[in-house]
Amino acid sequence: MTASTRRARTRPPRGVWWAVLLASLVPAAWIGLRTLGWFDGLGVNPIEKLLELSGTHAMIALLIALAVTPLRQMTGLAWIVRLRRMLGLVAFGYVTAHALIWLGVDLFFDWELVLYDLTERPFVMVGFAAWLILLALTLTSTDGAQRWLKKKWVWLHRGVYLAGVLAVLHFLWLARADYVEVALYAAILAFLLGWRVVYRWRSRRRFHARRRTPA
Repeated sequence: MTASTRRARTRPPRGVWWAVLLASLVPAAWIGLRTLGWFDGLGVNPIEKLLELSGTHAMIALLIALAVTPLRQMTGLAWIVRLRRMLGLVAFGYVTAHALIWLGVDLFFDWELVLYDLTERPFVMVGFAAWLILLALTLTSTDGAQRWLKKKWVWLHRGVYLAGVLAVLHFLWLARADYVEVALYAAILAFLLGWRVVYRWRSRRRFHARRRTPA
């Protein structure tokens, strides 16, 4: 297979990259319109509703970004991996928007309240830790950072798995009585992480089987 053929196989079909990006921004537009009063607005407790909406779509965006590799492995479509960086940045954008709503809209940048939340409220602690991990991954998402870090880059970016677990814990500790939503997120995350473990195990088995097979 020539280099040009390999590039063609890993290049998304025309327009797919932009279509996925625009689709991923639809929830942000919807939240913005609700903030402006459209679609019945944000209800009687707008700040709580805004935190809820932004947090929900941040979690969904993170799960979608985590689904890229399993989807590529399931389908065999190599070009899907080209969407991973963009979807990861979109997820970071949603998580950051959620954090800024908490920091600026909910707490009005009152640093005493911020410090209290970060030291006394476990759901805030794990949420902030997830954001820090995603920040590190975003800052090192460039090709230059990948070349500079080499093998360390792969290990660093596996931190997204921990960020996913922390995000689920954030939702779990926020839940009051209805755990259906957080159970769904946990199940999807468990499947995505479990798929990676099984796929890697099966790949290693095939590799060792080929080495044992006489020529």
